[in-house]
Amino acid sequence: MALILHSGAGNKNAFKVLIAAEYSGVKVELVKNFEMGVSNKTPEFLKMNPVGKVPVLETPEGPVFESNAIARYIARLKADNPLYGSSLIEYAHIEQWIDFSAMEIDVNIGRWLYPRLGFGLPYLPPAEEVAISALMRGLDALNKHLASNTYLVGHSVTLADIIMICNLYYGFRWVMTKSFTKDFPHVERYFWTLVNQPNFKKVIGEVKQADSVPPVAKKPAQAKEPAKPKAKEEPKKEPKKEAPKPKEEAPAEEEAPKPKPKNPLDLLPPSKMILDDWKRLYSNTKTNFREVAIKGFWDMYDPEGYSLWFCDYKYNEENTVSFVTLNKVSGFLQRMDLARKYAFGKMLVIGENPPYKVKGLWLFRGQEIPQFVIDECYDMELYEWKKVDINDEEQKERVNQMIEDHEPFEGEPLLDAKCFK
Repeated sequence: MALILHSGAGNKNAFKVLIAAEYSGVKVELVKNFEMGVSNKTPEFLKMNPVGKVPVLETPEGPVFESNAIARYIARLKADNPLYGSSLIEYAHIEQWIDFSAMEIDVNIGRWLYPRLGFGLPYLPPAEEVAISALMRGLDALNKHLASNTYLVGHSVTLADIIMICNLYYGFRWVMTKSFTKDFPHVERYFWTLVNQPNFKKVIGEVKQADSVPPVAKKPAQAKEPAKPKAKEEPKKEPKKEAPKPKEEAPAEEEAPKPKPKNPLDLLPPSKMILDDWKRLYSNTKTNFREVAIKGFWDMYDPEGYSLWFCDYKYNEENTVSFVTLNKVSGFLQRMDLARKYAFGKMLVIGENPPYKVKGLWLFRGQEIPQFVIDECYDMELYEWKKVDINDEEQKERVNQMIEDHEPFEGEPLLDAKCFK
């Protein structure tokens, strides 16, 4: 009986097995017409792996599941296979890097990628930041090792390299853009060298690095139609008891004003500053920014209807990785979307070297930071907020510099400047 691998053709865990087979001279056939979500739910498949995960290897002695275990099995089929090194210590180091690859690389790529694609755990920005930070810690350790090593162990490809490359594959393919991986040049060299080796390329094919991180998949609208009958039945029972009461119309009146209650900011006295006019001027001014946009801002600004605020990130000492810091700021701006009608903001990431400083300028409708923003956007408590005194020329000039992305800012270069408008 031939060895048959049950998996879809593009599964990176199946790649581990097929590449190990190429290096070991072992014939493994990929099952035909495998359909994820269908083939792995059949009674026949569940007998091989009760939890329905892929891949599964069908052997004459019985099935084997878990991709690393299958890859090890394939490597063991060849006596004295160099994939397992040439000494006991090399074998130990191979196992060490296999475990490292699983726990430091694969897990964290998955925690970054899968929620964005709508698989498994829900997308939560703080969880994503933790996953990216943990992944970068793992990549940094890997990068340092590869600075003086072509392969993970010894002087040729081992099972550790096969598993590491396959675990990195989804990262490079989906989320680890060039701007992300440039901080790990030895990992880049290692990955591209190995994916272009004949035995890797035969299985994986051409690999293209991600140009951008995929957007968060929108959750499909939940069609909770069954809940509606209950909602209708319950009101029917209650009116029976309270039918004699003429005051039944009061709840009806409370339900009727279901046009959402007005935002308190909409109830403020009209302001001479039209926020959209300022945003348009900011966006359309390409030259003479100080003379056109900055002057236009102060001509439009209404200190009675709006207020300006500086913000400084409280934990700048944590901003040791440029990509994570920029991602943190981008996440903050995404979560501020609820205030787009009432706010304009500039966020600066400052410094040539870590730790990077994050500072911002915000224009809000009203004289205080809107309470609904404080309640809904958890990032607000991560910053120190100070109201701008526009009668202080020094503070006013700081506002000007932040709006125009002046560089150097407070004596330091800008890593990036982001606008909320």
